[in-house]
Amino acid sequence: MTTSTALRAGDDRREANASAVLRTVLDHGPIARSRVAALTGLSASAVSRQAVDLVRLGMLHERPELAVGGTGALGRPQLPLDLDPDRLAVAGLHIGLPFTTIALLDLRGRVLRHKRFPHRGRTGPALLKALVARLPRLIDTLRGPRTVVGLGAVAGGSVDPDEGLILHHEPLDWRDVPLGTLLADATGLPVRVDNHARALTLAEILFGHPAARRSMAQLFVGHVVDAALAVAGTVHVGPPSAIGGLGHLPVSGTVTDPDADSRERCHCGRLGCLSVAASDTTLFAAAAAEGAITEPDRDQLIAAVRRGDPTANRLVRNRARLLGRALALLADVVNPDLLVLTEHFTSLDPAHLDVVRAEFALHSHLDRDAGLLITQRHGPDVLAVAAGAPVLGELYARPVRALAAPQAGRHP
Repeated sequence: MTTSTALRAGDDRREANASAVLRTVLDHGPIARSRVAALTGLSASAVSRQAVDLVRLGMLHERPELAVGGTGALGRPQLPLDLDPDRLAVAGLHIGLPFTTIALLDLRGRVLRHKRFPHRGRTGPALLKALVARLPRLIDTLRGPRTVVGLGAVAGGSVDPDEGLILHHEPLDWRDVPLGTLLADATGLPVRVDNHARALTLAEILFGHPAARRSMAQLFVGHVVDAALAVAGTVHVGPPSAIGGLGHLPVSGTVTDPDADSRERCHCGRLGCLSVAASDTTLFAAAAAEGAITEPDRDQLIAAVRRGDPTANRLVRNRARLLGRALALLADVVNPDLLVLTEHFTSLDPAHLDVVRAEFALHSHLDRDAGLLITQRHGPDVLAVAAGAPVLGELYARPVRALAAPQAGRHP
């Protein structure tokens, strides 16, 4: 083994050990060093070395007020380790169709502050120009005393995370947009770009249900319909950076009549695609056409559902039935430990999730407990959490490399 190879192997071990310590504190902190050693299988001295580095880098801090006696050297009490909530933060950018959300997150993926940037009907280059121009000031407004160590940017459609490219996003009229480079040049931050369904999946693995680390499938339903898969804590990136075409899954039914065939044509040219039958665009348009709201608008439909409007509730329940059928097929094909649905109305009211689960149980052939199907738990902050997840995932996987000498521009 050459000297350079030995050094790389040593660096890799150091990085792996630092990641193991950091993930253990994320899952169990505040926690004593001796307990970290027991859970990770590392020696006490190795844990101590990594803790010193991670405290220096701003990711961990000691909690002397929680010390309760000692198992340390000469009987000194051990100071529990916890994630430092005050020194570091990541920025997250979720680019949707009606608006973009820019948020600041702590190391536990909690949203500290956020702002919305309405698109006002802009798409294509006009939207991109406005977004890049406003982003540095928005981040400065949010950051406060914390050091922002990276920017995550997520959107629907096909995304190449290695190159930071939005390959195509039909509703935004974006194709081959070098988003990572543009945002890095504008902000001076390391930038990681990904599809929002993959980012939601990563956020669930980091901060959500324990079963997500075994295997999970994610279905995102908004103005676009996307899906993602993960096995053994790794999110799948298919060739060429596509997550699959679940939005083009053929389904029977519409939000106006779940037992009728769809007559709406998808941009792919076919009838009955899930992305047309069950998207927010279709749902809001149907609610406006039937008089439940005055115009196709999310906030108006939410208000109508909350006040018990029968038409609004019927349409939302109909969509829930369509989603239950699609998730049953997804579960039958993939058979994951966990199914996660990210859809606004099921997160607002468990009764809508019950409709999805009932339809799932009716159509799945695997005889799985419908309890494997959950909705994301971050509520209205979910897309902001997803936006920061690509950077947070890198921090937890390679904390020393990510923080010791961050490079502006390309991905770390």
